[in-house]
Amino acid sequence: MKKIIKNKWFKIPFFTFLVAFALIGFFLTASYVAIKFRLTDEKGSIDSNNRYFNEIKDKYNQSFKKDTSSVDFNDYEVLQRIVLLNKYYPKNAQYILHAYEKSKNDAEVLRMIEAVGIQLKSNKQYQKEVYKLDYKINHARYNFKHESAFDWMNIAEWQTFKEAVVKDKKLIDSVANQTGVESRLIVACLVGEQIRLFNSNREAYKKWIGPLKVLSVESQFSFGVTGIKEPTAQKIEALLKDPTSEYYLGKKYETLLDFSTENHQQERMDRLTSFRNHYYSYMYAAVFLKQVKVQWERAGFPIDNRPEILATLFNVGYPQSVPKKDPKVGGSTIKIYEKPYSFGAISYQFYYSGELFDAFPFKPKKFDWNELPV
Repeated sequence: MKKIIKNKWFKIPFFTFLVAFALIGFFLTASYVAIKFRLTDEKGSIDSNNRYFNEIKDKYNQSFKKDTSSVDFNDYEVLQRIVLLNKYYPKNAQYILHAYEKSKNDAEVLRMIEAVGIQLKSNKQYQKEVYKLDYKINHARYNFKHESAFDWMNIAEWQTFKEAVVKDKKLIDSVANQTGVESRLIVACLVGEQIRLFNSNREAYKKWIGPLKVLSVESQFSFGVTGIKEPTAQKIEALLKDPTSEYYLGKKYETLLDFSTENHQQERMDRLTSFRNHYYSYMYAAVFLKQVKVQWERAGFPIDNRPEILATLFNVGYPQSVPKKDPKVGGSTIKIYEKPYSFGAISYQFYYSGELFDAFPFKPKKFDWNELPV
């Protein structure tokens, strides 16, 4: 045994193994002690942009919308910043715009822009433009108007009207489907007629129009919510059935306003002056619009895309509907808090204002079934 132990072929591997085993044991023991006493914890480093992160941290906090007091202003700021970024990095601007369209989260989108801005802090030209834009935005914030550019849409009565007309959406859309006249165009004529009646000084407005959020139904010289005069209503009915007329719409329209009783006058008044159902007020208005549209088209002066002219003609009636190359916008003068407007201008401003667009959007055509009857 002694000879074997003393043999170099035994001694060298044996002691090599013994030392290796001891070293492994020492390493494991040392590792355990280091971990146990957190000697291996990495101290970490502070990002060089930490100051910028801290500046952004509370800039667009949860009260962001309240601080700016206007979602419209936030939209303005977001879009201005995206436009600027697009000049330098269109790809990032595209991603951010997409996120904005999907989320509508102004604060988070502005943080996205700030994140890119940190990467561009050494871009002197970009930073110069950001500085100018910040001044422009802050100046705009100070002068930002939270009202409509159309003054008459800022009155309380207009808010009442919007609530009232939405209640009639199904009726208006039904008439639009039957006549092929765009709902928004019908409402444009309704606006011109109703807004002059929505006066907070009127007794009717104080008693029931304002509190109940309903439309005003006329019952003296003009009738219904669209203000149709009786002679006009009679002519609308007659022209539906006259194939020789320049206003004739065709066979499929002839029965739109047929009566169910022998007393046409009484039934007509009942139709137009109903407080509960405004269907016929809209029907007479839509048919009139389509009749004058056809008249002008036959004469070679189409006015399909002229809501201001169509509304003006609706207001002034058949005698003033003379097709010509340069029709004029006008009609009755309507005073809203002592400021005068023409009927046609009121209708035009509403039509293109974007107000009530969800309820009454644009259609590809203002008039469907555009073929002229043979």
